[in-house]
Amino acid sequence: MMYGGSGIQGKRDLASEYQAQISILRPSSRARRANMTVKFQDLYGFTVEGNVDDVNVLNEVREKVRQQGRVWWALEASKGANWYLQTHITSALKSSLKFSALVNAITLKRLIKKGIPLNLRPKVWFSLSGAAKKKSTVPDTYYNDLIGAVQDKVTPATKQIDHDLPRTFPGHPWLDTPEGHAALRRVLVGYSFRDSDVGYCQGLNYVAALLLLVMKTEEDAFWMLAVLLENVLVNDCYTNNLSGCHVDQRVFKDLLLKKCPRIAAHLEAMEFDVSLVSTEWFLCLFSKSLPSETTLRVWDILFYEGANVLFNVALAIFKMNEDELLMTHQVGDVINVIQRSTHHLFDPDELLTVAFDKIGFMTTTTISKQRKKQEPAVMAELDQRLRRLNSMSGDEK
Repeated sequence: MMYGGSGIQGKRDLASEYQAQISILRPSSRARRANMTVKFQDLYGFTVEGNVDDVNVLNEVREKVRQQGRVWWALEASKGANWYLQTHITSALKSSLKFSALVNAITLKRLIKKGIPLNLRPKVWFSLSGAAKKKSTVPDTYYNDLIGAVQDKVTPATKQIDHDLPRTFPGHPWLDTPEGHAALRRVLVGYSFRDSDVGYCQGLNYVAALLLLVMKTEEDAFWMLAVLLENVLVNDCYTNNLSGCHVDQRVFKDLLLKKCPRIAAHLEAMEFDVSLVSTEWFLCLFSKSLPSETTLRVWDILFYEGANVLFNVALAIFKMNEDELLMTHQVGDVINVIQRSTHHLFDPDELLTVAFDKIGFMTTTTISKQRKKQEPAVMAELDQRLRRLNSMSGDEK
């Protein structure tokens, strides 16, 4: 068990232990003088490059995380360890007399936007995402039985997984080891047999790897991947033809035109297709693009509110770089601006403030309507592509 101790004192000890894990970064005096690029490890073991300003931003962010951790631990002590359960605001809850539950729901939503503490993140995600409920519907031995049954089987999915393992966050002190590769492989292969329609799609390796780092155990990471693909995201994002991803890209382009019209017009004049950068964002859920600590702040909201946050964050990245993007004249320049920005987005609050305050909240219902609007054109395009491929194959024969 991750949570020990008894009563308030036990929670105080956990809070102190949690805060001690968040290191203060101290660049060398030489680096400070020259403002040179420095390397350091983030809270999840990734090596990060940045300048001294980036280090200062990260230290400020980590101080906020400490303060936020104290708030969460105080609530754990006063309201109980699982106070946040059964707090989704539904019409039934609004009309009920359970005022305390409504207060908890509002408190929780506000807290999640500010970030879940590292030590609490595994259990909060597992509960609020629906992963715990999903796991409870099968025998306790489900995961181990599944892994045992498929360990020697070879499929196109397992071959692709084996190809991608060494390319998944190379250099990470645990993921890029035989032990890390083996754990990640079991999670991905297990899921590829659980859902043969999805099987395995490039991008899931990065998502599952980050889930492993957060959740600590393979089984919990497996169930988080399952709830993500089966409940949180639309169910066709990772199928063979990636139809859901194509739909999302069309929805995103429409939203960019509405929310950032100057940027959209400029990029269209340059014949720049935004999917060149945004496809990876949606497939990898920003895990390859943003610093891990920022990515996981996005995932805090993703697992509680749903996939609409992905659109808010993607739009925010463009919005934050509006002035610089409007000065670009070549496709490569646009990509450079976006990549430089995302790699140095060490302040999640800055990103999320733009995502929700400047872009404006978009409900899951709004996104669903937009997706339904785009689906026919995407399916027709994919069908035409398949026919063309079949025709070419017939000609070769």
